[in-house]
Amino acid sequence: MMILLTGGSGCGKSAYAESLCAEMEGPRYYIAAMRPYGEESERKIAKHRRMREGRGFETVERYMDLAGLALPGRGVALLECICNLTANEMFDETGAWTDPCARVLDGVEALRRQCRDLIVVTNDVGSDGREYDPGTTAYIRALGRINAVLAERADAVFELVCGIPLLKKGCPGGSGTACGKEENAG
Repeated sequence: MMILLTGGSGCGKSAYAESLCAEMEGPRYYIAAMRPYGEESERKIAKHRRMREGRGFETVERYMDLAGLALPGRGVALLECICNLTANEMFDETGAWTDPCARVLDGVEALRRQCRDLIVVTNDVGSDGREYDPGTTAYIRALGRINAVLAERADAVFELVCGIPLLKKGCPGGSGTACGKEENAG
């Protein structure tokens, strides 16, 4: 089963994703795609490590080439997050960019084949109506295309708003696991 979680920055996606994983059986893998690049990212990475401390996750840092990742066993994987993976696949160290869509989507599918359950976290970007430089605009468009394909492929899609998961598609586990956690499902 694949579950996609989306929403704005800081809306509770990570905490919800981790709580879903904690209810699922088998080994738990946290696929961390955020490349540490400065104090702010290092603080965020440390916060996420503290959040999953003691919850049975094996952390796998994978910034690019998700298709080349081999998990040690079948279980539950939490991919955090598509936004970082997309940026890493799209921009090189000089700032030049290429279309990352095929690499990201192929990577998610390769990961999905290795897991019993896959929870994918992404962000809703580009809905603010602002104009950006060409590189940022290309990133927002690529991420939008990737998110749309992932939502189509996912068994369930939740939008997190103020920490509340709103079911947009499917119902993982019938009436159990994720669907029983929010009042807006159904």
